[in-house]
Amino acid sequence: MPIPIILLVLFAALLHASWNALLRGGDDRLWSMTMMCVAVAVASALGLAVLGTPARASWGYALLSALLHVGYNLFLVRSYRTGDLGQTYPIARGASPILIALGAALFAGERVGPGALLGIALVSVGIISLAFNGRRLTVPSLPYALGTGCFIAAYSVTDGIGARLSAAPMAYTALMCVMWGVLMPLVYIALRDVRSLLQPRPGLCTALGGGLVSLLAYAIVIYAMTAAPMGAVSALRETSVLFAALIGYFFLGESLSLRKLLACVVIACGTIIIG
Repeated sequence: MPIPIILLVLFAALLHASWNALLRGGDDRLWSMTMMCVAVAVASALGLAVLGTPARASWGYALLSALLHVGYNLFLVRSYRTGDLGQTYPIARGASPILIALGAALFAGERVGPGALLGIALVSVGIISLAFNGRRLTVPSLPYALGTGCFIAAYSVTDGIGARLSAAPMAYTALMCVMWGVLMPLVYIALRDVRSLLQPRPGLCTALGGGLVSLLAYAIVIYAMTAAPMGAVSALRETSVLFAALIGYFFLGESLSLRKLLACVVIACGTIIIG
């Protein structure tokens, strides 16, 4: 994988961990996530006006990805209801690289070499081990965290194929994000009401800023998936758990043990092998 792509994806990983920390630290995470999506939709609509629309062959993938992103949002919000960032986030992200590599092989005809597969496996194992407490995996929101990982894999493969068909990855990203940003408020209204969605609250600017950060992070990832294998890009992106562990320790009061540091070393080794 080219060094510039590796550096871009690692930067995206830092951005991704940052907006997840913002979401985890919020009081009403469903509202915060919805406001993030509103910011994503507005910024993406402006981008689409400049970039133009991607090739028509990619539109169906953009819609499917938008629907999968809504499912991902709902599962992520639910998993953070009872789980720490340092536990829930690693499970959700660690489950996805292997699934993405399998999905890319099945639906996109990608073939990943033995070395890259070893690197992906090390990253996944290292990430998931961050969620253990001693020898036990004590995460009340485990089903939702695993479900989040499945949604991540599904939308990543969908976007990888869609971006390649689009002939314009950034325009594809903008189109998908406009659809996603419109769907999520509709889901919020269906679950709650319009009044609570539009009511000004503390943390609005933080949520909107988090949405813009998430948009930039995922745009980088989609671009990278047009230039490198999806599984390898995903594994590099999931090194965001390293940043999440540090953010959780320094800003959210979560623990950072020697075992977690060793898991980070395993993740780093996997990243080097992939690169």
